[in-house]
Amino acid sequence: MTGSVGPVSSSPQAAAGPSYPGARLGLPEEGPGAVAGWSRRIVALMVDWVASTLVAVAFVGIGGWLDGSALSESLPLLIFLLEATLLTALMGGSFGQLVCRVVVARLDGRPVNVLQAFVRTALVCLVIPPLVFNRDQRGLHDLAVKTVTLRR
Repeated sequence: MTGSVGPVSSSPQAAAGPSYPGARLGLPEEGPGAVAGWSRRIVALMVDWVASTLVAVAFVGIGGWLDGSALSESLPLLIFLLEATLLTALMGGSFGQLVCRVVVARLDGRPVNVLQAFVRTALVCLVIPPLVFNRDQRGLHDLAVKTVTLRR
């Protein structure tokens, strides 16, 4: 026998299964290991963006920042791409995610490698993929590399 089925209930809730994000993945509803909420993720992204902008200003100087060149306008995004890719692969999340106690985890439990972190972060930089998500709050960027964003 390859598996077993538990008791069957006739209630609509039981037919649909648990209704919280991450239930289908076997994750807890609350606490560490639960799917990170949107407010935590948005704050993490804002922290990342401010940090990336400050690094860009430090890199090109305030005069270079204010000149409105293509480099000064795109530099925070490039810094975010580099920072989030490396920190996600090395520590499980971007600077903002680490500050907000969020971790990016693979579904199979193995560490996120640099290529997966790069693809995921590049998709975040495109803006739309994180806005298209499923009931487990996994955006297209997470679905593409088989990851989920969890609370620490």
